[in-house]
Amino acid sequence: MSTPRDPLLGRHREIRQRSGPARLLAVHSRKIAIGVLCAAVLGAVGYGLAGNNAPASVAADLAAARAAEADAASRDYSRLDATPTPSASATPTPSVSPTRLATPKAHLPSTVKATPKPAVTRTATTPTPSSCKGFSGNQLTACKLLPSFGFAYSQMSPLVKLWDHESGWNHKAENSGSGAYGIPQALPGSKMAKFGDDWKTNPATQIKWGLDYIKNRYKTPAGAWSHFQDVSWY
Repeated sequence: MSTPRDPLLGRHREIRQRSGPARLLAVHSRKIAIGVLCAAVLGAVGYGLAGNNAPASVAADLAAARAAEADAASRDYSRLDATPTPSASATPTPSVSPTRLATPKAHLPSTVKATPKPAVTRTATTPTPSSCKGFSGNQLTACKLLPSFGFAYSQMSPLVKLWDHESGWNHKAENSGSGAYGIPQALPGSKMAKFGDDWKTNPATQIKWGLDYIKNRYKTPAGAWSHFQDVSWY
């Protein structure tokens, strides 16, 4: 049997048998064809790789979007399902107010009460008449009272002489023998209570009683003084 002839081997032989320029052109044409073939293969491979990667990237994006939607739906479902359970209100415990302790009161010292002074009845102050300006003390009181018993101020002169002899115008004068008391020497002295319970201490009360006594018995102080000059009493 004969061995089959290799076409490439015959091609090489043809190239070697050609002349120099023709041989150089054939070699370069072969290199160019191989380069074009490699470029085509590499382009096909690159296109395949790019084609395979693009669907994978799109699929990854779709998977991520679906996972996000599933997660959001799961959250919404959890919110709807989580119904708040009403908490039982605790019974308020009544507050206990703190017990107030009574503040002890400070012991105050007892107030010393002053001994009350005896009340002194005073004759209402009246303007002093011009006829009475020469008198003072109990005599001035008597001069002011003369008109209230119907006596003129001129009756003051015999009245001064009469009571000068009886008591010296001392409202505390007392006769140890007879018991007569006060300025007019009333006997007994309690008769003067007709004009006030303070007859023992108030000169005005005694003078009022004395003028009333003179009026009823001797008409005027001058009449009482005249009688006294006769019998040494009135």
